[in-house]
Amino acid sequence: MKILSINAGSSSLKFSLINMENESVIANGVFERIGIDGQYTIKFNGEKYTEEVTLKDHNDAVNILLEKLINLNIVKSLDEIDGVGHRVVQGKDLFDKSVIVDDEVMKKLDSIKHFAPLHNPANMLGIEAFKKALPNVPNTVVFDTAFHQTMSKETFLYPVPYDWYQKYGIRKYGAHGTSHRYINETMTKILNTNKFKLISCHIGNGASITAIKDGKCVDTSMGFTPLAGVMMGTRSGDVDPSILPPVMEAENKNIDQIINDLNKHSGILGLSGISSDMRDLTEAYNKSDEKAILTMRKYARRITDYIAQYYVLLGGADAIVFTAGIGENSFIVRKLVCDNLKCLGVELDDDKNSNCHGQAKISTKNSKVQVYVIPTDEELMIARDTLELIK
Repeated sequence: MKILSINAGSSSLKFSLINMENESVIANGVFERIGIDGQYTIKFNGEKYTEEVTLKDHNDAVNILLEKLINLNIVKSLDEIDGVGHRVVQGKDLFDKSVIVDDEVMKKLDSIKHFAPLHNPANMLGIEAFKKALPNVPNTVVFDTAFHQTMSKETFLYPVPYDWYQKYGIRKYGAHGTSHRYINETMTKILNTNKFKLISCHIGNGASITAIKDGKCVDTSMGFTPLAGVMMGTRSGDVDPSILPPVMEAENKNIDQIINDLNKHSGILGLSGISSDMRDLTEAYNKSDEKAILTMRKYARRITDYIAQYYVLLGGADAIVFTAGIGENSFIVRKLVCDNLKCLGVELDDDKNSNCHGQAKISTKNSKVQVYVIPTDEELMIARDTLELIK
């Protein structure tokens, strides 16, 4: 069976076509600048195909994608596509698992789209486009927030007036749930048990730390939106909200402009003044740039703070896992974080850490907490959920 995993953005559409018999990626790619001018890139069989095309909307992107799947002999017929799984950022507390798309699901999605105005409406455009192009193929939605719905009320509520939660749904929802769930399932296979305490560190341009006990999310660092938690590529993470009024007055900015600064001009980029890309920061760090050193240490410290907090919350930890772009590729960040955790008995094998490529255990035999690097695969999780639902 072949499943399409789809991640639709406001002006983009990413896809992976996965053969579920062996869970291998047949083809993947991205359609970009939708509604502006348009171009696509498709990778298949070791080749990369790129072309500038007119993409008036997501329907154009989907139609061209399906056309290219045939023309490039990726599939012989569209009948080979058994299902389409869509990433949806925000499911609020209406969805605690992946579901097949029907009219009721679309109504619920429409009712909560304002909780993720930059993402959910775009996700819905992708769903509608595929429903129109492949009317007989089932569509599913896989939510970033679903895995975190096992958090207790004590955990997900904010210490603000209770009627904010009752009237407006103000609470912690988290994000990256599909990635954290993939890490949990992978660790279940590695440890050969589903009874363990895990701290999953999804560290990319966006970053979140999640405490998992016996396969269920206990707490996660992102909050009502992905702006909360650890500092990230361009996001501030947790800050005192009282800093906003004086900066608004001094900069003559409104609340939307300040929130935009916290989302797009803060974090690694804002503190370093160098770049939001960890590769650029690492290059400056290795040259002993003062701001790069400060930023790298601050970044590691904020991640450490959450790991330590969740270590206490879980009553210990069997494993810490690093994943996503930085977590998988930056041995310096992993070392800085683990060095901060020595008091918990975390002991890193420097050779294994420095030479890690792909999935690996990077802690020593004597480490009281096992430390792993595991490449995440959200597209595969979407495809797995879709296959399970359409069966």
